[in-house]
Amino acid sequence: MRVALICIDKPDHLQTRLDNRADHLAHIERSGVVEMAGPFLDGDKMVGSLIVLGVDSMDQARDWAANDPYAKAGLFQSVDIREWKKVIG
Repeated sequence: MRVALICIDKPDHLQTRLDNRADHLAHIERSGVVEMAGPFLDGDKMVGSLIVLGVDSMDQARDWAANDPYAKAGLFQSVDIREWKKVIG
């Protein structure tokens, strides 16, 4: 199943994002379940993330999200985890 994580950063937390970016990218690489990912932008400033996972269950997606270094660092104001069906692309 595919699951989309829609993560919105807390205001004025860009430095938290930057400080934890290398660990976040390593988590993506190490997990092997991320199909696509990237930041939401406000101009040239990163303000959130969209991550699409290929997982076996919603519990696996929730576990991935909880162990994301960005989440552990308190970057996100909100995280919406939804099953997603790829139709085009």
